[in-house]
Amino acid sequence: MATEGNGRQPKYQRIANELKEAIRSGTYAPGDRLPGENDLMAQHEVARMTARQALGVLQSEGLAEARKGAGVFVRAFQPLRRRGIQRLSREQWGSGRSVWSADLGDRNLVVDQVQVTEEEAPDHVAPVLELGEAERVCVRRRRFVLDGKPVLIATSYLPASLVADSAITQVDTGPGGTYARLAELGHKPVHFREEIRSRMPDQEEATQLSLSMGTPVILICRTAFAEEGRAVEVNEMVLDSASYVLEYDFDA
Repeated sequence: MATEGNGRQPKYQRIANELKEAIRSGTYAPGDRLPGENDLMAQHEVARMTARQALGVLQSEGLAEARKGAGVFVRAFQPLRRRGIQRLSREQWGSGRSVWSADLGDRNLVVDQVQVTEEEAPDHVAPVLELGEAERVCVRRRRFVLDGKPVLIATSYLPASLVADSAITQVDTGPGGTYARLAELGHKPVHFREEIRSRMPDQEEATQLSLSMGTPVILICRTAFAEEGRAVEVNEMVLDSASYVLEYDFDA
């Protein structure tokens, strides 16, 4: 049984490419079952591991998902286009809208897990927020579920003394969210910095985001700065890479 195709490309990758083209052309529609391992073994005369690797490529790229006992199906979930600049404009949160409203359209977003605590600041966060040795942080941990699919876990750190007794310390921060509340406290965000990188998830992240094996995560660390140049929030986000398109649209 051949495991290499004509040329240098592995056979499993050639099979995966054929399946991807069939998905793009509409031969397999969202929700359709893809050929199983036995089907691919017979059709392409390959070993089971080769067929399994081919299906694994589609799962790792977010095009397909495995359903226990049923097979591998074309993923019905469509990636979310995250508009990195528009979503943070003051027109969004300043008018009481969620920053997510720039991305969602008519899609359904639920924050199904929220935890708010006061803690000692992590070593990498304290210097950014310019905290003294004894100063603590308000920590907001959330999980965001889009159209029934977990897509993002986020942890925000804010100086506890800055947000004490405000809605930021509550589960529901109210219209416009954290940034609108910071503005009411006299610390309106006027500048944001986002740093982006990618890696494989740890076990907890993979479980929280219901990730298929081999799917990497995108890490976005956003720092919000008030008018006086002080950092007022550090938000560390972990995104399912297969669930997002990151869009940055700006003038030259």
